Amino acid sequence: MKLMFFDDFKLGVLHDGKVIDVSGEVKDVPAAHPQDLMNAVIAGWSEFQPRLEAAVSAGAGVPLEAVRVRPPLPRPLNIDCMARNYMENGTLSERPPINGFAKSPNSIIGHGDTMVLPDIPATIFEGEAELAIVIGKRAQNVPASEAFDYIFGYTNLIDGSARGIPPMQNAFYQMKSRETFCPIGPYLVTADEVPDPQNLPVKLWNNGELKQDFNTSDMAYDIAESVAFVSAMHTLEPGDIIATGTNHRGLHSFQDGDQIDLEVGELGRLTISIRDDLHRTWSRQTRLEWTEAGNEGRTPPQLTGPYAPSA
Repeated sequence: MKLMFFDDFKLGVLHDGKVIDVSGEVKDVPAAHPQDLMNAVIAGWSEFQPRLEAAVSAGAGVPLEAVRVRPPLPRPLNIDCMARNYMENGTLSERPPINGFAKSPNSIIGHGDTMVLPDIPATIFEGEAELAIVIGKRAQNVPASEAFDYIFGYTNLIDGSARGIPPMQNAFYQMKSRETFCPIGPYLVTADEVPDPQNLPVKLWNNGELKQDFNTSDMAYDIAESVAFVSAMHTLEPGDIIATGTNHRGLHSFQDGDQIDLEVGELGRLTISIRDDLHRTWSRQTRLEWTEAGNEGRTPPQLTGPYAPSA
């Protein structure tokens, strides 16, 4: 099932390209915030699934294009991200040390929203195409062998990054937790509709040009190991997110006016726009293209605007 929020955060199900309003089936759920409602549906799925299925069968629905799509998890308690979790198309000789970081819940935006690049001296702004895991029940010290019992579903996620912010010892916090730096969606797909999440194509386009193109099979630490690692750090709750990392070879600059599209398997297409009021520019090369051309550093330098080396 494809669960979503739409318009004024009504609960919906996407079925055959149409959005079915199922908010009547959850009207008695006490919820101070839409996230509370989604958490309750996830935690009580055995009760809600048949009710929602019946509502979908009876509902007419409206085209997806006719509604405003909202983030399916608008304020999760935890957003945990795996760091350096891909073998870069087999070019790494060994797995990097397992590592991760947290993003602020306030960084969440949804399909059709805008990532805003802040006025800070970042060397470059990038966005990482990722498969996101959605937790289905309280998880603490979960062994890898049981990890999939704790997964409710999956969604697309773009991990926005402001690179090069000093000091390096505090890099992840300042780089990753900015407002609007965690686009997700357009909906939440339940695990039964994703038979092999460890073999999904991941594709990200910038203004229609394919930039990232890899497969989740290239993970250094697979989905089960990722759940085990994060749940050993702290308890996870229904509705929490684990972002599984990215292949860095296709990373490139996000710039003012860009349209970004992400598709992971059959999880739908997440589309966002980029806004930079400073109108900074970089070359459009990917990290791989930049290094293969013999240039120094991992990323192209800023060309114009405040904080450019020549400014």
